[in-house]
Amino acid sequence: MLALVTGGAGFIGSHLVEALLARGDRVHVLDNLSTGVRENLARAGADRRLRVTIDSILNEQAVEAAVAEADLVFHLAAAVGVKWVLDHPLGSLETNLRGTDIVLGAADRHRRPVLIASTSEVYGKNDSGPLREDDDRILGSSRLSRWWYATAKAADEALAIAYWQERRLPTIALRFFNTIGPRQRGRYGMVVPRFIGQALNDEPITVFGDGHQTRCFTYVEDVVRSVIGLSECEAAWGDVFNVGRQHEISIADLAARIIELTGSRSEIVYVPYAEAYGDGFEDMRRRVPDVTKLRETIGYTPDTSLDAALTKIIAAFPANSAAIS
Repeated sequence: MLALVTGGAGFIGSHLVEALLARGDRVHVLDNLSTGVRENLARAGADRRLRVTIDSILNEQAVEAAVAEADLVFHLAAAVGVKWVLDHPLGSLETNLRGTDIVLGAADRHRRPVLIASTSEVYGKNDSGPLREDDDRILGSSRLSRWWYATAKAADEALAIAYWQERRLPTIALRFFNTIGPRQRGRYGMVVPRFIGQALNDEPITVFGDGHQTRCFTYVEDVVRSVIGLSECEAAWGDVFNVGRQHEISIADLAARIIELTGSRSEIVYVPYAEAYGDGFEDMRRRVPDVTKLRETIGYTPDTSLDAALTKIIAAFPANSAAIS
């Protein structure tokens, strides 16, 4: 099989590329390297079954040609990270809305199945939980770019589902919950690599807000296993799935755990949201997925413990610290 992975030089995308090659597939990566880096594909780069095209999903001709020759499309190209989205609101909207429209349009013309990367951000400020796929979305003001991102990703999901319902194009939307692992970069607002980088340098670990907000962190290899499992399951087409691990931890406790695992002398410093992100920033207190549907569909849910995941990330960090700072 030839799999097209848009955003394949990114954090999750590069791990997916390796897994697809490992199972014997040929892989075509389409990535403009705006947030991904070529070095993420270093381990897979020597494999002759891998082809990399440096181009944007906004280039309709490039997408059309790539989709036409593929057997299956994993659409992971997207704006990533709270900080990047806040700093590039227009670019985020163009990539997440127009880019997904282009990919799905090409997939429909060539009848290629598509898995679309979405995000737990679509739930907005709904901090009840665990959150099921059909739970309500609660969003803040439409003037805040934080909620533009959530709205754009929900629109991507709606477009994918509409193609399934009206055109019977096989689509799946994947709501990722705080994926972590080697190659993730802290510069876009990702908390785990930022904390680990600070801890390894014995710098103050900067926790935004009061640190009592909780999140669930999912190891990237578990995410990739879930994505591939869904792509192989006919019953999954036309649906939306939470992909995450249900065990939650406060951000303050996460910082403390990283200090302990790294043996760091860092202290924890609390930074107001307004100082970190600017006035008007809104966050949610809790975000926990219900993964019942994922378990019932593929017989698996992410199971790598947070300590095991953090230990692997810390071990890999010194070797590629420049790339993920």
